[in-house]
Amino acid sequence: MSTTTRSVSATPEQVWEVLADGWLYPLFVVGASRMRDVDASWPAVGAKLHHSVGTWPLLIDDTTEVVEVEEGERLLLLARGWPAGQAHVDISLQSTGDTTVVTITEDATAGPGLLVPKPLRDVQLHWRNIETLRRLAFVVEGRTQ
Repeated sequence: MSTTTRSVSATPEQVWEVLADGWLYPLFVVGASRMRDVDASWPAVGAKLHHSVGTWPLLIDDTTEVVEVEEGERLLLLARGWPAGQAHVDISLQSTGDTTVVTITEDATAGPGLLVPKPLRDVQLHWRNIETLRRLAFVVEGRTQ
């Protein structure tokens, strides 16, 4: 699994507030183009984000579902983007005084993504998640100033 971390100048509660608002995901998740719907129970186990991936007019509609949740600390998601496949995305928050270390651990779980050799897959996911965490930090820190 690819693991990427970033320190965010905010409390875990402030980071969680952004993660708990499913409508904000296209602002920071690389590849997410638009949000079509968010289940009212988000981020409870089983709740889904109904999103599109890609660039218009080549958009793929799919979902991301909460597999596990530890309120304010961790989300394990099953992200789908068929026909490309699906992945487990584990987002965790750890307080470090006046900042929060956000960690994303991700790997393909089904589909063509599994055909990419793991070392190459890990590098691609890591690069993508560096940008995802950079964007998440912009959103969170912009809301706290």
